[in-house]
Amino acid sequence: MHFDYDIFWRSITVALAKSKFSMSKRLFYLRYSLIIKRLQKAPATFTEISEFLTREAELQDFTIEITKRTFQRDLDEIRTLFNVDILYDFSRKVYSITDESKNDANNRMLEAFDMFNALNITDDLSGAILFEKRKPQGTDNFYGLLHGIKNHFVIRYSYLKYEEDEITNRIVEPYALKEFKGRWYLLAKEQNDVNVKTFGLDRIENLEITKKHFNWPPNFDANDLFKHCFGIINPFDKHPENIILSFEPFQGKYIKSFPLHETQQLLIDDDKEVRIGLSLCITHDLVMELLSYGETLKVVKPAHLKTAIRDIAKRVVALYK
Repeated sequence: MHFDYDIFWRSITVALAKSKFSMSKRLFYLRYSLIIKRLQKAPATFTEISEFLTREAELQDFTIEITKRTFQRDLDEIRTLFNVDILYDFSRKVYSITDESKNDANNRMLEAFDMFNALNITDDLSGAILFEKRKPQGTDNFYGLLHGIKNHFVIRYSYLKYEEDEITNRIVEPYALKEFKGRWYLLAKEQNDVNVKTFGLDRIENLEITKKHFNWPPNFDANDLFKHCFGIINPFDKHPENIILSFEPFQGKYIKSFPLHETQQLLIDDDKEVRIGLSLCITHDLVMELLSYGETLKVVKPAHLKTAIRDIAKRVVALYK
């Protein structure tokens, strides 16, 4: 099966940070992540790595001294924890990360451990790190759902569907968990359906993990399922369209630094506009996102998306007359 480490490690970051690891274990994790971060920049000798560890540890009020024997043990632990292979080039006398280890999942794991280290070295978080006050509900079922996904167990639960304002009982095959705008969703297929649906974790109650196994669908990949979707709506009856958006230059800086979607391409970047292209299915989630940019965004194409945005804008204006 495809296990989404991106979602998994991002979800447990805070949990790791709040746990009471001993100082020695925290030093281990700090050392592992720093070694990887140094080698992500470029191959390095053992001396260069050791000097980097010393400088970075000082910034975090730690002291790190490492021997070659300890370093070799670290490489084994890094391979186990992060699935990152670090090899030694005898001709150049440098260590480097293999190309196979350079992927998004491993980068997300590093982000999680970076946050873990930062929160553990800060005694009073109240003034140094500001967390979002709105907390997503339903995360108490997170690990139960992961257990069902990993072991291919059919699950049961009660579900509140907002559109119908009623609670129904569901029996589903769970496939993955997906985050969108601070909320978590379960990707699953009901046993009498052929399509994968999304269920908000905040509306799931009375979760029961049965002992009944289901067959994992061949070639299923949650990332491919949402490759051309923005948000959590995956319209099975639509195909991705070529979308062109024009942003005012100032807003365009944010769009360039934090792309709307992985398909984003920069088409024009000058003092008049930042124009991007996207390949996406047009869904409610996408329309709501575009509306959030207000007058800083103009839809260039397709025509029916321009019409939809314009019509909604007219209705909003009418509310204030």
